[in-house]
Amino acid sequence: MFQSRGSVGIVDKPLRPGRQEVPLSTFAYLFSELVQYCQSRVSNISELERKLDEVGYGVGLRLLEVLCYRERGQRRETRLLDMLKFVHSTLWRYLFGRQARDLEQSNTAEDEYMISDMDLPFTKFVSVPREMGHLNPAAFVAGIVRGALDGAGFSARVTAHYVPVPGQPRPKTVILMKFAPAVMQREARMPGS
Repeated sequence: MFQSRGSVGIVDKPLRPGRQEVPLSTFAYLFSELVQYCQSRVSNISELERKLDEVGYGVGLRLLEVLCYRERGQRRETRLLDMLKFVHSTLWRYLFGRQARDLEQSNTAEDEYMISDMDLPFTKFVSVPREMGHLNPAAFVAGIVRGALDGAGFSARVTAHYVPVPGQPRPKTVILMKFAPAVMQREARMPGS
């Protein structure tokens, strides 16, 4: 591109201070278009969830970069628990305006952690047609979490699940993270473990 003398390119402009929010209606429209786009390129529900996860993965990688630059002075977490706290609080707050409801380690597996939340906009405003069965649009959030974890060096299989809550009309969404054996071995060798 050609620029006249004295003009400033977009890369040279400083980042605007403060947080820029997108109206919920705009987000809902864009997300529904994303789901429709992905749906037109797959033949079943599991492929659609995998496609949403892939798109979310790219978002997660980029969000990690942005948040580490803006919030943490270009520092990244090197410990698993610290990274999980970063996802549970900082990343969640950036995406949803609040931290996630719960962060828990599995009772049955040392390499599994869960983040749960009740009101994700990805599940709140999406009506799933009957023919789509058990589509969980939170697969997109699982992809974001997987991208952020992978970008920080914590490889994991990340999936989204609905869990019924007694007395609540809607189930909560649980993001389940199962970390690779290499991550758990590295974590065990670190001082203070």
